Amino acid sequence: MRVLLWALRLFLFFTLFAFALNNEQPAVVHWFFGARWTAPMVIVVLVAFGAGAALGVLAMVPAWWKHRRVARRHAPPPPAAPKPAPDTVTPAASEVGPEHPPREGL
Repeated sequence: MRVLLWALRLFLFFTLFAFALNNEQPAVVHWFFGARWTAPMVIVVLVAFGAGAALGVLAMVPAWWKHRRVARRHAPPPPAAPKPAPDTVTPAASEVGPEHPPREGL
């Protein structure tokens, strides 16, 4: 199974690599106010894909926050700490002794 997954990854990589090599011709992107950007076609496609993915993630952030808030509101309370059984005896503080010996001086 692991070999098949790596074969699929290699196939995808070489397909995208061949796509990049076949699209090296320059492309011109015309912006507003006469601004232009000239770059290889594969770079233009990659930037457009990255910008679209980033905008999609940013558009989903408010919905994710809302779902987290609702889930936190409806989540069960954390479990309480277990109480010791009534038949067990805990030693008194005087029997255990201080955690640290008293310091002399200051």
